[in-house]
Amino acid sequence: MNETNSAQGLVRVKSKDIIMNLTTFFAYVRRAPFGGRLTQAQIDGMNSILAEWDRRKLLDNRWLAYMLATAFHETGGKMQPIREAGGESYLKSKKYYPWVGEGLVQVTWEVNHRKFGATRPGQLLTMPIAIKALFDGMIKGMFTGRKLSDYFNGTANDAEGARKIVNGTDKKALIAGYHKNFMDAIEAAREVLPPPDVAKADAKADDKPAGQSGTAITTVLVPAATGLAVPIVTGINNVYALIFAIALLAVSCLAAFMFLSGRWQINRSKAV
Repeated sequence: MNETNSAQGLVRVKSKDIIMNLTTFFAYVRRAPFGGRLTQAQIDGMNSILAEWDRRKLLDNRWLAYMLATAFHETGGKMQPIREAGGESYLKSKKYYPWVGEGLVQVTWEVNHRKFGATRPGQLLTMPIAIKALFDGMIKGMFTGRKLSDYFNGTANDAEGARKIVNGTDKKALIAGYHKNFMDAIEAAREVLPPPDVAKADAKADDKPAGQSGTAITTVLVPAATGLAVPIVTGINNVYALIFAIALLAVSCLAAFMFLSGRWQINRSKAV
Protein backbone atom coordinates (compact mmCIF):
# COMPACT_ATOMS: atom_id res chain seq x y z
CA MET A 1 0.00 0.00 0.00
CA ASN A 2 1.21 3.50 -0.82
CA GLU A 3 -0.73 6.18 1.05
CA THR A 4 -0.20 9.88 1.69
CA ASN A 5 -2.69 11.16 4.24
CA SER A 6 -2.36 14.92 4.04
CA ALA A 7 -3.51 17.85 1.95
CA GLN A 8 -0.04 18.03 0.40
CA GLY A 9 -0.14 14.40 -0.77
CA LEU A 10 -1.20 13.79 -4.33
CA VAL A 11 -2.67 10.32 -4.41
CA ARG A 12 -3.59 7.69 -1.88
CA VAL A 13 -3.13 4.25 -3.38
CA LYS A 14 -4.33 0.93 -2.05
CA SER A 15 -2.98 -2.09 -3.92
CA LYS A 16 -3.09 -1.01 -7.56
CA ASP A 17 -6.35 0.92 -7.38
CA ILE A 18 -6.31 4.70 -7.19
CA ILE A 19 -8.55 5.73 -4.29
CA MET A 20 -8.44 9.51 -4.26
CA ASN A 21 -6.35 12.40 -5.49
CA LEU A 22 -6.25 14.54 -2.36
CA THR A 23 -5.09 17.66 -4.17
CA THR A 24 -8.23 17.58 -6.27
CA PHE A 25 -10.49 16.66 -3.36
CA PHE A 26 -9.37 19.49 -1.09
CA ALA A 27 -9.29 22.02 -3.94
CA TYR A 28 -12.90 21.18 -4.78
CA VAL A 29 -14.27 21.27 -1.24
CA ARG A 30 -12.43 24.55 -0.65
CA ARG A 31 -14.74 26.09 -3.25
CA ALA A 32 -17.90 24.42 -1.94
CA PRO A 33 -19.08 23.91 0.68
CA PHE A 34 -16.22 25.72 2.49
CA GLY A 35 -16.63 28.97 0.57
CA GLY A 36 -13.04 29.58 -0.50
CA ARG A 37 -11.10 28.92 2.70
CA LEU A 38 -9.67 25.79 4.36
CA THR A 39 -8.03 25.64 7.78
CA GLN A 40 -5.64 22.91 8.88
CA ALA A 41 -8.20 21.75 11.45
CA GLN A 42 -10.79 21.26 8.70
CA ILE A 43 -8.29 19.33 6.59
CA ASP A 44 -7.30 17.19 9.57
CA GLY A 45 -10.93 16.42 10.35
CA MET A 46 -11.67 15.33 6.78
CA ASN A 47 -8.49 13.26 6.69
CA SER A 48 -9.67 11.43 9.82
CA ILE A 49 -12.97 10.60 8.14
CA LEU A 50 -11.23 9.49 4.93
CA ALA A 51 -8.83 7.30 6.91
CA GLU A 52 -11.69 5.57 8.74
CA TRP A 53 -13.49 5.08 5.45
CA ASP A 54 -10.43 3.30 4.06
CA ARG A 55 -9.94 1.29 7.24
CA ARG A 56 -13.48 -0.06 7.07
CA LYS A 57 -13.11 -0.86 3.35
CA LEU A 58 -16.43 0.77 2.49
CA LEU A 59 -17.41 1.17 -1.15
CA ASP A 60 -20.41 3.45 -1.79
CA ASN A 61 -19.02 6.97 -2.15
CA ARG A 62 -22.51 8.38 -1.61
CA TRP A 63 -22.24 7.20 2.00
CA LEU A 64 -18.88 8.92 2.40
CA ALA A 65 -20.23 12.15 0.91
CA TYR A 66 -23.25 12.09 3.22
CA MET A 67 -21.15 11.50 6.32
CA LEU A 68 -18.89 14.39 5.33
CA ALA A 69 -21.96 16.56 4.67
CA THR A 70 -23.46 15.62 8.03
CA ALA A 71 -20.22 16.37 9.89
CA PHE A 72 -19.98 19.70 8.04
CA HIS A 73 -23.49 20.67 9.12
CA GLU A 74 -23.33 19.34 12.68
CA THR A 75 -20.00 21.04 13.45
CA GLY A 76 -20.78 24.33 11.74
CA GLY A 77 -18.12 23.62 9.12
CA LYS A 78 -15.34 23.01 11.67
CA MET A 79 -14.98 19.28 10.85
CA GLN A 80 -13.80 18.75 14.42
CA PRO A 81 -15.81 17.34 17.36
CA ILE A 82 -17.68 20.16 19.09
CA ARG A 83 -19.89 20.63 22.12
CA GLU A 84 -23.44 21.87 21.82
CA ALA A 85 -23.48 25.66 21.57
CA GLY A 86 -24.59 27.70 24.56
CA GLY A 87 -23.21 28.98 27.83
CA GLU A 88 -23.07 26.93 31.00
CA SER A 89 -26.32 28.39 32.34
CA TYR A 90 -28.09 27.43 29.13
CA LEU A 91 -26.58 23.96 29.02
CA LYS A 92 -27.40 23.31 32.67
CA SER A 93 -31.04 24.05 31.88
CA LYS A 94 -31.06 21.04 29.56
CA LYS A 95 -32.57 17.96 31.14
CA TYR A 96 -29.77 15.80 29.73
CA TYR A 97 -26.96 17.93 31.23
CA PRO A 98 -24.04 17.18 31.54
CA TRP A 99 -24.48 14.68 28.70
CA VAL A 100 -25.11 17.48 26.20
CA GLY A 101 -24.62 17.25 22.45
CA GLU A 102 -21.03 16.40 21.57
CA GLY A 103 -19.10 15.01 18.64
CA LEU A 104 -19.04 15.23 14.86
CA VAL A 105 -22.75 14.50 15.22
CA GLN A 106 -24.37 16.07 18.27
CA VAL A 107 -24.97 13.03 20.49
CA THR A 108 -27.11 13.73 23.59
CA TRP A 109 -28.18 11.73 26.67
CA GLU A 110 -25.90 9.46 28.70
CA VAL A 111 -27.29 6.27 27.17
CA ASN A 112 -26.40 7.50 23.68
CA HIS A 113 -22.91 8.63 24.67
CA ARG A 114 -22.26 5.19 26.13
CA LYS A 115 -23.41 3.47 22.92
CA PHE A 116 -20.26 4.74 21.25
CA GLY A 117 -17.82 4.05 24.08
CA ALA A 118 -17.95 7.32 26.02
CA THR A 119 -17.92 6.67 29.76
CA ARG A 120 -18.03 10.31 30.86
CA PRO A 121 -19.05 13.67 29.37
CA GLY A 122 -16.43 15.16 27.07
CA GLN A 123 -15.13 11.93 25.54
CA LEU A 124 -17.12 12.44 22.34
CA LEU A 125 -14.97 15.52 21.85
CA THR A 126 -12.03 13.20 21.14
CA MET A 127 -11.65 12.28 17.49
CA PRO A 128 -11.51 8.45 17.86
CA ILE A 129 -14.85 8.28 19.70
CA ALA A 130 -16.41 11.01 17.54
CA ILE A 131 -15.41 9.09 14.39
CA LYS A 132 -16.85 5.85 15.81
CA ALA A 133 -20.13 7.62 16.55
CA LEU A 134 -20.30 9.14 13.08
CA PHE A 135 -19.68 5.85 11.27
CA ASP A 136 -21.52 3.41 13.54
CA GLY A 137 -24.39 5.80 14.10
CA MET A 138 -25.02 6.34 10.39
CA ILE A 139 -24.11 2.90 9.04
CA LYS A 140 -25.77 0.79 11.76
CA GLY A 141 -28.71 3.10 12.40
CA MET A 142 -27.73 3.77 16.02
CA PHE A 143 -29.05 7.35 16.06
CA THR A 144 -32.68 6.97 14.95
CA GLY A 145 -32.94 3.42 13.61
CA ARG A 146 -32.46 4.70 10.05
CA LYS A 147 -29.18 3.98 8.26
CA LEU A 148 -27.26 4.97 5.14
CA SER A 149 -28.20 1.81 3.25
CA ASP A 150 -31.88 2.79 3.55
CA TYR A 151 -31.30 5.86 1.37
CA PHE A 152 -28.29 5.02 -0.78
CA ASN A 153 -28.43 1.59 -2.42
CA GLY A 154 -28.94 -0.05 -5.78
CA THR A 155 -32.38 1.52 -6.27
CA ALA A 156 -32.37 4.56 -3.96
CA ASN A 157 -30.39 7.80 -4.04
CA ASP A 158 -32.25 9.98 -1.55
CA ALA A 159 -29.94 12.66 -0.10
CA GLU A 160 -32.85 14.60 1.42
CA GLY A 161 -34.51 11.60 3.03
CA ALA A 162 -31.17 10.55 4.50
CA ARG A 163 -31.45 13.32 7.10
CA LYS A 164 -33.76 10.95 8.99
CA ILE A 165 -30.63 8.98 9.93
CA VAL A 166 -29.79 11.76 12.40
CA ASN A 167 -32.61 14.23 12.90
CA GLY A 168 -35.90 13.83 11.08
CA THR A 169 -36.20 16.33 8.25
CA ASP A 170 -34.34 19.23 9.87
CA LYS A 171 -32.32 21.14 7.21
CA LYS A 172 -32.65 18.19 4.85
CA ALA A 173 -32.37 20.24 1.64
CA LEU A 174 -29.39 22.21 2.94
CA ILE A 175 -27.49 19.04 3.87
CA ALA A 176 -28.41 17.45 0.55
CA GLY A 177 -26.67 20.42 -1.07
CA TYR A 178 -23.54 19.76 0.97
CA HIS A 179 -23.78 16.11 -0.06
CA LYS A 180 -23.68 17.18 -3.71
CA ASN A 181 -20.61 19.36 -3.04
CA PHE A 182 -18.74 16.46 -1.46
CA MET A 183 -19.86 14.03 -4.17
CA ASP A 184 -18.53 16.41 -6.84
CA ALA A 185 -15.19 16.52 -5.02
CA ILE A 186 -15.02 12.74 -4.61
CA GLU A 187 -15.90 12.09 -8.24
CA ALA A 188 -13.32 14.60 -9.49
CA ALA A 189 -10.71 13.13 -7.13
CA ARG A 190 -11.09 9.67 -8.64
CA GLU A 191 -9.03 10.87 -11.60
CA VAL A 192 -5.29 10.27 -11.26
CA LEU A 193 -4.30 13.75 -12.43
CA PRO A 194 -5.91 16.95 -11.12
CA PRO A 195 -8.13 18.88 -13.57
CA PRO A 196 -6.45 21.87 -15.29
CA ASP A 197 -8.16 24.35 -12.95
CA VAL A 198 -6.74 22.71 -9.79
CA ALA A 199 -3.43 23.83 -8.31
CA LYS A 200 -1.56 22.28 -5.38
CA ALA A 201 -1.91 25.52 -3.45
CA ASP A 202 -5.70 25.14 -3.55
CA ALA A 203 -5.41 22.01 -1.39
CA LYS A 204 -3.34 23.59 1.37
CA ALA A 205 -4.53 25.18 4.57
CA ASP A 206 -4.43 28.95 4.71
CA ASP A 207 -4.49 29.63 8.45
CA LYS A 208 -2.72 32.91 7.93
CA PRO A 209 -3.31 35.70 10.47
CA ALA A 210 -4.73 38.70 8.68
CA GLY A 211 -1.97 40.88 10.10
CA GLN A 212 0.43 39.00 7.82
CA SER A 213 -1.86 39.37 4.84
CA GLY A 214 -1.07 41.97 2.21
CA THR A 215 -4.65 41.60 1.04
CA ALA A 216 -5.96 42.67 4.42
CA ILE A 217 -3.78 45.75 4.47
CA THR A 218 -4.49 46.84 0.92
CA THR A 219 -8.21 46.09 0.87
CA VAL A 220 -9.27 47.21 4.34
CA LEU A 221 -6.72 49.17 6.32
CA VAL A 222 -5.31 51.39 3.57
CA PRO A 223 -8.73 52.58 2.32
CA ALA A 224 -9.82 53.26 5.90
CA ALA A 225 -6.69 55.26 6.62
CA THR A 226 -7.05 57.14 3.33
CA GLY A 227 -10.67 57.97 4.13
CA LEU A 228 -9.54 59.43 7.42
CA ALA A 229 -6.61 61.37 5.99
CA VAL A 230 -8.68 63.22 3.40
CA PRO A 231 -10.79 65.29 5.81
CA ILE A 232 -7.75 65.95 8.00
CA VAL A 233 -5.74 67.29 5.05
CA THR A 234 -8.56 69.30 3.53
CA GLY A 235 -9.72 70.66 6.88
CA ILE A 236 -12.75 69.98 9.04
CA ASN A 237 -15.02 72.99 8.84
CA ASN A 238 -18.20 71.84 10.55
CA VAL A 239 -19.32 69.74 13.48
CA TYR A 240 -20.80 67.00 11.28
CA ALA A 241 -17.52 66.50 9.46
CA LEU A 242 -15.77 66.31 12.84
CA ILE A 243 -18.20 63.63 14.07
CA PHE A 244 -17.72 61.69 10.85
CA ALA A 245 -13.93 61.87 11.16
CA ILE A 246 -14.03 60.64 14.75
CA ALA A 247 -16.35 57.77 13.83
CA LEU A 248 -14.14 56.79 10.91
CA LEU A 249 -11.10 56.86 13.17
CA ALA A 250 -12.83 54.51 15.63
CA VAL A 251 -13.83 52.12 12.86
CA SER A 252 -10.32 52.19 11.41
CA CYS A 253 -8.75 51.42 14.78
CA LEU A 254 -11.17 48.57 15.38
CA ALA A 255 -10.50 47.12 11.92
CA ALA A 256 -6.76 47.38 12.43
CA PHE A 257 -6.99 45.63 15.80
CA MET A 258 -9.21 42.82 14.50
CA PHE A 259 -7.04 42.13 11.45
CA LEU A 260 -3.65 42.46 13.08
CA SER A 261 -4.67 40.32 16.06
CA GLY A 262 -5.90 37.57 13.74
CA ARG A 263 -9.52 37.79 14.88
CA TRP A 264 -10.54 38.54 11.30
CA GLN A 265 -9.06 36.61 8.42
CA ILE A 266 -9.11 36.91 4.67
CA ASN A 267 -10.72 34.17 2.62
CA ARG A 268 -9.02 33.46 -0.66
CA SER A 269 -10.74 31.61 -3.42
CA LYS A 270 -9.64 30.71 -6.89
CA ALA A 271 -12.11 31.83 -9.50
CA VAL A 272 -14.04 28.96 -11.01
